[in-house]
Amino acid sequence: MFYLVQHMANCFGFQIFSRRLLIPCVFAGVSLKTQELYALVFASRYLDIFTSYVSFYNTVMKLIFLGSSFSIVWYMRHHKLVRRSYDKDHDTFRHFFIVLPCLILALLIHEKFTFIEVMWAFSLYLEAVAILPQLVLLQRTRNIDNLTGQYVFLLGAYRALYILNWVYRYFTEPHYVHWITWISGLIQTLLYADFFYYYFQSWKNNVKLELPA
Repeated sequence: MFYLVQHMANCFGFQIFSRRLLIPCVFAGVSLKTQELYALVFASRYLDIFTSYVSFYNTVMKLIFLGSSFSIVWYMRHHKLVRRSYDKDHDTFRHFFIVLPCLILALLIHEKFTFIEVMWAFSLYLEAVAILPQLVLLQRTRNIDNLTGQYVFLLGAYRALYILNWVYRYFTEPHYVHWITWISGLIQTLLYADFFYYYFQSWKNNVKLELPA
């Protein structure tokens, strides 16, 4: 149940982002750097898509995540109106500097020293910090419209639901221990904590979402 709900949260996030693509003139506040990191996360995580079959649902979700993430990056880079409205001047987080540390960490800490397992660990470490460029951009510009706020919230909810899934499986499945996944997921959720607080405050008070500078 948690597995299904968390994937639906991520799919709703992609759907909200797709709605924004229909209004390309209001693309300020969206970080291309975060979208590039997520594309790299899914590309490194789903290398086994053609070699390891789990289920039809699993394969379809992998294809959706890969297709959506790379389509968003392409659209933001090459669509004329989107490129014009994209706030490149404020989206200056040096995101590739966090890729190498994540890769080194994956080479040092992994469950099994194989290419697929190392890249899986790399995807977990990178996903934990992939939202940083987006959060930094929102704090710099304080330009948070409803669609952007909902999109970031659903990305955070996707990971928070993973934690509930892990808790449930820990108590229902024998020997279910995955420290790498747990720690990286917890770090990722904590990065969203500040955003969650201001998101719920704005929803509670029915005011525009604003993050402190």
